[in-house]
Amino acid sequence: MDQTAHHPADDTDDRFARRLEREGLIVLPGASFALRAEEQSLLDPALGDGRAKNVSLGPGGLRGAQADAAATARLEALLARYGAWARQTLLDLAPRYGPYLEMGRTSFRPRAVDGAAVSPRKDDRRLHVDAFASQPTGGRRILRVFTNINPDGEARHWRVGERFEDHARRWATRQRGPLPFEAELLQALGITRSRRTPYDFLMLAIHDGAKLDPAYQSAARARDILFPAGASWIVYTDSVVHAAMAGRHALEQTFYLPLEAMAEPAAAPARILERITGRALV
Repeated sequence: MDQTAHHPADDTDDRFARRLEREGLIVLPGASFALRAEEQSLLDPALGDGRAKNVSLGPGGLRGAQADAAATARLEALLARYGAWARQTLLDLAPRYGPYLEMGRTSFRPRAVDGAAVSPRKDDRRLHVDAFASQPTGGRRILRVFTNINPDGEARHWRVGERFEDHARRWATRQRGPLPFEAELLQALGITRSRRTPYDFLMLAIHDGAKLDPAYQSAARARDILFPAGASWIVYTDSVVHAAMAGRHALEQTFYLPLEAMAEPAAAPARILERITGRALV
């Protein structure tokens, strides 16, 4: 995976989108999102409630914060400003995505990644691809924009592992298919927000298979990437095998994109898994 700087002006039409879909992760060069003077106080880890990993903004308002009304309003304004910046950055780089972009939650993680241990399934320090137990994507891609806003110059440390296809082949053929009416029952009970497709069942099995396998986690080949303070990067986290190892004070915007938005649809996890399994999944 090429991590060399790549200036957006070199891209025309779909070139950036094609590169992003093939490589999965691109670090943005040059100036990035920066905090305003009045936002510096929002870096206080005490503003997080200690239960959620992130302070986040989306439908239903702010979650994961413990703050007075004034600080809550400033957190909401910061996250809204970052979400708008991330969306415009993506549209400038990959205009073909414009008609399809669905914004997910905008998040801020004020606490250190390498804090107290959590359950293995929720431990982002373990190599994994993103899949959500309660929020099926139905084959839509998960695209995220990150910015390291650490005020002390601390880098964000990731590990990036093998190609998605190699990773998927480790787990895909070991998994059972959904039981009759299982997807409908999960939705009816409120465990999932929408119906899981065969793709969602398989992606969740790949996510859990990797995270719950200590032998894989200790022996998997991966390389370290340090994102310096001030850096921004764009990642298809459903296809890049990654682990967030260390760092604090990161902003993140999640987007969802349907397969028809892809410039390189063959590189999408849904199409790769269909080739591996020999069956339609979405």
